[in-house]
Amino acid sequence: MALYEHVFLARQDLSQAQVDALAAFATEIVETNGGQVTKTETWGLKGLAYKIKRNRKAHFVMLNIDAPAGVTAELERQMGINEDIIRFITVRVDELEAGPSVQMRKNDRERSRRREREEA
Repeated sequence: MALYEHVFLARQDLSQAQVDALAAFATEIVETNGGQVTKTETWGLKGLAYKIKRNRKAHFVMLNIDAPAGVTAELERQMGINEDIIRFITVRVDELEAGPSVQMRKNDRERSRRREREEA
């Protein structure tokens, strides 16, 4: 089976519960077709470089997937149909990252710097 990283952007007006439901829906698609999601990360609501479908911000979610090639085609088809998803990308990787992704480590670093400034 092949390894993939799948990132999707959900509309800014969705609640966190709705974004989690979208991630669960993607996981269900993968597992129904014989794959498995090894890790799900919600990166939060972030600003976009430019407007996408009238959205200035989006909820970012990443899934690490271990599945056959046909699973990604079905996942991308379903993502394209869903109106709550404004963008998505699936990239095949040689190995999946075991710990937190670079984006999550960046968020942790920024939070610790903010705390240090507030304490000073």
